[in-house]
Amino acid sequence: MDMQIEAVSSGATAQHNEDWAGSFSTPDTTELVIVDGGTSVADHDYIDPVNGDVVWFVTRFTAALGAAIASGLGQEDAVRAAVDAVYHEFRERSTGQEIPLYAWPIAALSWVRARRTAAGNRFDLYCLGDCKVLMRRPDGEILDLDPFINPQEAILRAEIAKLRAEGLADPAARQARLMPMLRSRREYQNSVAGTNSLCLRPNGAFGARSFTVEAPAGSMVLAMTDGFYRLVDTYALHTPASLFALCMEHGLQAAVEELRRFEAAAQASASSSVKRADDASAILWRA
Repeated sequence: MDMQIEAVSSGATAQHNEDWAGSFSTPDTTELVIVDGGTSVADHDYIDPVNGDVVWFVTRFTAALGAAIASGLGQEDAVRAAVDAVYHEFRERSTGQEIPLYAWPIAALSWVRARRTAAGNRFDLYCLGDCKVLMRRPDGEILDLDPFINPQEAILRAEIAKLRAEGLADPAARQARLMPMLRSRREYQNSVAGTNSLCLRPNGAFGARSFTVEAPAGSMVLAMTDGFYRLVDTYALHTPASLFALCMEHGLQAAVEELRRFEAAAQASASSSVKRADDASAILWRA
């Protein structure tokens, strides 16, 4: 399949990045994958004290997913096979430790399987969590292929607003006050039936959003983590159309640099977020 793929992944802090953006290919498909590791709410790391448990989870999952794709599995089966392989390693590495459920790593995943058709391309999407997938049609129309809104974000913003109203402006102090709620949420994500989070031991099948989109020839895909999409929905520096244009004309790195410049200049930019900055990753696919 003739194509161009560009990917970028930028940690919010130097030398620590819990995202992954990349692609795999088979003779018939191109696989675009975005993984956004959920920031740990544990006091320390249990599995990988050097790189962190979340980085370990994301790295091991993507490696296992690549192997599952190469074996010819469908998306749902490939994700389950990859998670099962990582869980097996998790159990081995955690021998002798009691790891609380809130410390088990989770992630968001958006996976686009692109396949050539007579009329253009077919995109099979498999989505867990709140990454974003946009498509640009040849006429310039931008479509949100997975218009999912994470309800937890509104709850979190409301709690942060209450703390700010109390005069608690320090992010670290806010984080400490929010920690019981964050840990309770993480336990829920790791244990609820049909979870919409990529986790190590799902309670039954994942509650993924899976659907197919027929795309005319010349369509493009921009998939990204919510940290990258802050350019649109948090900071309002771009619309989906202008963000797509920036990435097409100047590359994904230019978008990351604009994001980081804004965050560095606006010290209060994360007033409605727990984190002042987030890992930011994206992948741009052009047939």
